Amino acid sequence: MDLNSFETLSLCPAVLKAVREENYLVPTPVQAKAIPHALSGRDVLGIAQTGTGKTAAFALPILEHFIARQMPAKPRFPGALILAPTRELANQIVGDLRNYGRYSKVSTLAVYGGVGIEPQIRALAGGIDIVVATPGRLIDLMKRKAIGLGRVEIVVLDEADRMLDMGFVRDIRRIAACLPKKRQSLFFSATMPREIEQLVADLLANPAKVEVTPAASTVQKLRQQVLFVANGQKMAALAALLDPASASRALVFARTKHGADRLGKEMVKRGFQVGVLHGNKSQKQRENAMHGFRLGRTKVLVATDIAARGIDIDGISHVINYDVPNVPETYVHRIGRTARAGATGLAITLCSAEEKPYLRSIERLTGTGLSIINRAF
Repeated sequence: MDLNSFETLSLCPAVLKAVREENYLVPTPVQAKAIPHALSGRDVLGIAQTGTGKTAAFALPILEHFIARQMPAKPRFPGALILAPTRELANQIVGDLRNYGRYSKVSTLAVYGGVGIEPQIRALAGGIDIVVATPGRLIDLMKRKAIGLGRVEIVVLDEADRMLDMGFVRDIRRIAACLPKKRQSLFFSATMPREIEQLVADLLANPAKVEVTPAASTVQKLRQQVLFVANGQKMAALAALLDPASASRALVFARTKHGADRLGKEMVKRGFQVGVLHGNKSQKQRENAMHGFRLGRTKVLVATDIAARGIDIDGISHVINYDVPNVPETYVHRIGRTARAGATGLAITLCSAEEKPYLRSIERLTGTGLSIINRAF
């Protein structure tokens, strides 16, 4: 198959027009491999990192399905369910669905905790085609009988490995038990730990396996560096790295919520425009932080790992690991926020003496050594 354009993927005119308006001309490898299987109705297991275009790989076939059906949504009974680990990712997916489906009448809704449940109940009662949900809030809605899963025709599990990290596997199994046996299932995960493999075996039927890695050009355009610095000197080092002339938009990772707040306050004192994103922030605070960062009003966003899931913003020039992640796979997720879609990017890790074992684990996982900026110790 010629994969030089979206026209070869048998998408309807309404979806193609929206995709073209998003300036997407050539499908990414995961889209080119997964979309034909998904359009045929087959279950799909996609192994792909964030930043590879996997959202469109399931969003476009789902929109095609509902546009072809041309049936009104049924109150409380969605036809498609997409499970996401965080509210940020749920909102991101709904945003993409609405962009790609702007010339259709397909309805979408994100449901997640941290906000009032009553507006979500009212929206579901009016009938929604595609619901994007975090597991906890979905179960709350099921308990209230505000949503039924008996008519779900397509289910998507996005970032399955992150669901595992966050302890959602039991909830996923509980939700899956309420789904019709006859359905299409699309699972996407960056890695395949044993528990996710078992989940796939239990919930997918003879899936087409689609495995892609980020394009080599993207990896080549992402420079990875390490700066060895004492813990007490990290703030000064961070301030020096965030030179306005080169750091147009920087995402800074802290390990804890308290650490993110402390870091944000210190950076404001030093004159930086900073947003802070973590799980203890209200939904309004999180939306304001994301909005300011996306529009460029704030040049720096300090975030914890869980809160940063779903950040899909072009033009992030720097990812800085203020704290070295103690799980090496987390490092891969973090740095994938820059050098997206062929752009250049820089990932810098500030490493104290106590964190060097974490750094060695990262280098073993990635199979490469980070370029050393200095040798402070």
